[in-house]
Order: sequence, then structure tokens, then C-alpha cells
Amino acid sequence: MEEKKWYVVNTYSGHENKVKEKLEMRASSMNMEDKICRVIVPEETVVEEKDGVKKEKIKKLFPGYILVEMVMTDEAWFVVRNTPGVTGFIGSSGKGAKPTPLQPYEVDNLLKNMVVTKVKENLSLVEGDKVNIISGPFAGMNGSIENINKEDKIANILVDLFGQETSVEVELNQIEKI
Repeated sequence: MEEKKWYVVNTYSGHENKVKEKLEMRASSMNMEDKICRVIVPEETVVEEKDGVKKEKIKKLFPGYILVEMVMTDEAWFVVRNTPGVTGFIGSSGKGAKPTPLQPYEVDNLLKNMVVTKVKENLSLVEGDKVNIISGPFAGMNGSIENINKEDKIANILVDLFGQETSVEVELNQIEKI
């Protein structure tokens, strides 16, 4: 049996999620789940600040493209190519040529980046800095940095909890310097 590989599929921009849904439905209804395994719309969560309000927003990494993990058979290739909204495969010369799969390291990097929320962590913070916790369970609280682990991107913050100074652990992207 051939092995599963990842391919980049071109779609109409703005229709990535609809194409993903249609492709998954087609794979299911045509009993192709063993050939068309996973369909992913590469996205990341970014925090944008507008008028002093921070909002999380999901942003497409590659508008107009989806990733499909599949076993490249003639039948699977045909199903993907003929899914409404699909305009073709990236890495195919056309004229019926099969596309080139992504390299494993390319897929690993993409998937790793999708899981991690992309926020600029403030790595210039130092112990003793006064900070505001802007997200997570301690959002809205102020405190001072007790210690920082820049490798793991976390900090222990001393906050006033019920009248007592308490150390809480937060991610660096959840705090801002006051």
C-alpha cells in the first residue's frame, strides 16, 4: 500500500473552510477515508489591538490553500480535483501530472505553528517589573515578576489574592509591562 503524504490544494480564496467540509463529505460518501485522510486549513490565532482592546482573531496562514493528507491514487486525485471550490494542486505541471508532496519537515513546521498561538512575547521583561495580566484566569490583575523562564516562555507573578501576596504562573504572552 502506498503511504500517506501531504499535498497543497489551491481553492478559491475565502472558501477554504467550505472546500474542507465538502472534501471531507465527499471522501466519506465515496468511501475514500482510507485514501483522503486529513484536510487542514492552515490558520493561526493572532492578538490584535484596536482602540486599546485586545482581540484574538483567527487568521489564515495561506489564503486560498488547504493541506490534504492523502494516498495519491488516481481515484483519490480525481475526488480532490473535482471537489467544488478546488482549482488544482500545487506542484503539478498540469496535463494530468500528479503533484509533488510536501516534505515531512515542511508539514511539521506548519502544524507546529498552527498549534502555537502566535503572539509577540515581551522577552525584555525582567524580574521585579510591574506587569498587568491581560489574558487567562488571572486577567485584569497586576503584580510584579518574581522570576522568568524565557526558554519555556512563562513567568511567576506575585499578585494580591484575597489580601495575600501569591505567586501565579502565566505565559509571557499573557502579560504586559505597566
